[in-house]
Amino acid sequence: MLVNPARITADVVEANEFPEYSQRYSVWAVPKTVINDRVQFEGALPEDAVMDYLKQAVGETDQPPPAEGE
Repeated sequence: MLVNPARITADVVEANEFPEYSQRYSVWAVPKTVINDRVQFEGALPEDAVMDYLKQAVGETDQPPPAEGE
């Protein structure tokens, strides 16, 4: 069982079925993750990199996560 005290929600959208979302978020690769319409990234990332993006999205840091390979 997953516990979610912050009440985080997620939506999964098939880009081919909803081209308006693909255009709105400039989807060129999948998976494409958009957090609070503020932070975006593409591809499957390690958990620590995803956490960096989450912290940026909620304002815990102003620093963007390091680029791949850094």
